[in-house]
Amino acid sequence: MFLPTTRQEMLALEWEQLDVILVTGDAYIDSPFIGVAVIGHVLADVGYRVGIIAQPDIHGPDDITRLGEPALFWGVTAGSIDSLVANYTALKKPRRSDDYTPGGRNTRRPDRAVIVYTNLIRRYFKDTAPLVLGGIEASLRRVAHYDYWDDAIRRSVLLDAKADYLLYGMAEQSVLAFADALRFGDNPRRLRGLCYVAATPQKGYLELPAYAEVTDTRNKRAFTAMFHTFYRNNDPRSAQGLTQRYGNRYLIHNPPAPYLTQAKLDDVYALDFERTVHPYYQKQGAVRALETIKFAVSTHRGCYGECNFCAIAVHEGRTVRWRSPESIVAEARGLTQLPGFKGYIQDVSGPTANMYGFECPKKLRQGACPDRRCLSPQICPALPVDHSAQLELLRRLRALPGVKKVFVASGLRYDLLLHDQEHGAEYLQELVAHHVSGQLKVAPEHTEKNVLQEMGKPGPKPLLEFRRRFFNATRQAGLPQFLTYYFIAAHPGCTEGDMHRLRNFAHRKLKLHPEQVQIFTPTPSTYASLMYYTERDPFTGERLFVEKGLRGKQRQKDIVVK
Repeated sequence: MFLPTTRQEMLALEWEQLDVILVTGDAYIDSPFIGVAVIGHVLADVGYRVGIIAQPDIHGPDDITRLGEPALFWGVTAGSIDSLVANYTALKKPRRSDDYTPGGRNTRRPDRAVIVYTNLIRRYFKDTAPLVLGGIEASLRRVAHYDYWDDAIRRSVLLDAKADYLLYGMAEQSVLAFADALRFGDNPRRLRGLCYVAATPQKGYLELPAYAEVTDTRNKRAFTAMFHTFYRNNDPRSAQGLTQRYGNRYLIHNPPAPYLTQAKLDDVYALDFERTVHPYYQKQGAVRALETIKFAVSTHRGCYGECNFCAIAVHEGRTVRWRSPESIVAEARGLTQLPGFKGYIQDVSGPTANMYGFECPKKLRQGACPDRRCLSPQICPALPVDHSAQLELLRRLRALPGVKKVFVASGLRYDLLLHDQEHGAEYLQELVAHHVSGQLKVAPEHTEKNVLQEMGKPGPKPLLEFRRRFFNATRQAGLPQFLTYYFIAAHPGCTEGDMHRLRNFAHRKLKLHPEQVQIFTPTPSTYASLMYYTERDPFTGERLFVEKGLRGKQRQKDIVVK
């Protein structure tokens, strides 16, 4: 069922007041792919009365006041994307379109949305219920962070928004515990996965360098040290709590909430999602994001790839957690009954498609290693790479009545596929024969070893070997299929010479003229953004070339695409 978004819907449910009101920068898509819908349904499933206000008009009271005032708390999120990433290109030009806005025009999401929405609530509701920030914008800006758009270190968004609390990561358990604490009059400050501001530091927590120290541009080593400590304390099994001083106040960062068990993860995806846009917003125009998620299934969370330019490891975690095959098959069976289903499941995957079904046993017991990564600079021998679980899952899905084709549309790690000596070849053959829609996306990101090292990506040899095997499999299957390659220009450490070599490699080795080239965007809480700000490799301390001029960034891209 839809969660109410108008007063009329509340009255139809005989609700005079809501317990929780969620405010989001996206249109309200009731889907397990949309964080605010997941949080809303998790709360509603245990009896809390929850409403959603999507993309409120920030210039007046009509939208933000239409559901009244919640009894327990306001939840505020920018939506599925950081609002500045959604609103501006890597060259800081305004984006005209927005896949999460009805009609597709980028006119509804304000810059720094969680700050704007929190101020909007306080403008019309004095001494209201607590304001809680969540979602990816809040999660990745929860400590002092480099902001590309200001070209400066900004404070925790919790202080800038003047909110009461911040719940970070995938917060289903945290938000339930928080709601229960408020309901029963308990102090929520003890909860894991929570940040708040206090007058004194928390005893026993690691103290990060103070905000005044990390903003000193004469000594960027303090910010590097801060980020290392922050990054290494993101695993629920091993993390310590953190504290950071801002003048005479302290940001208190409790350790992460435990990951959901498989049973609880299955429960989340079994909730009653409508899988479409709420009628209130649907009448305002089509929401393009729905096209890619309506008939798709998420199989797992987290990523141990830890690419330096990607924030998934910080937001979702470095440990992969997967749903049971029974849960995924049940969801897919439900898709076949939806209006408009034509036999095609558009995607079955997670952040990286072929990480389903296996993890490092030591990591599951003790947490992620503080001094090494699972896939970089090479695949750790402790990771039991095994594609058999996903193979069996895909076979079960394509055998469902009414299913014509099951696609794996998200990216995959070809180095993992090559590493799997027992099932890798079989997985590739079935992928090509049954699960590719004409072209398969791969993301080498670059071809030069020095740049790939700064990205945390594998070298070019696995790419060429995967390419060879892919086209052999397509010939055997008699299918004219292709590879689409994604590359990044102007990543820290990348020069114009590196882009010339990328272009030549693509022409000679990949036999193509690259078209999918994006300019690197420094996003909060990534190692690549740390490199961009400090102009140093954070692991070796060596100086890096960093292209910071907008014209220079465009030139790097043009070398390849023109």
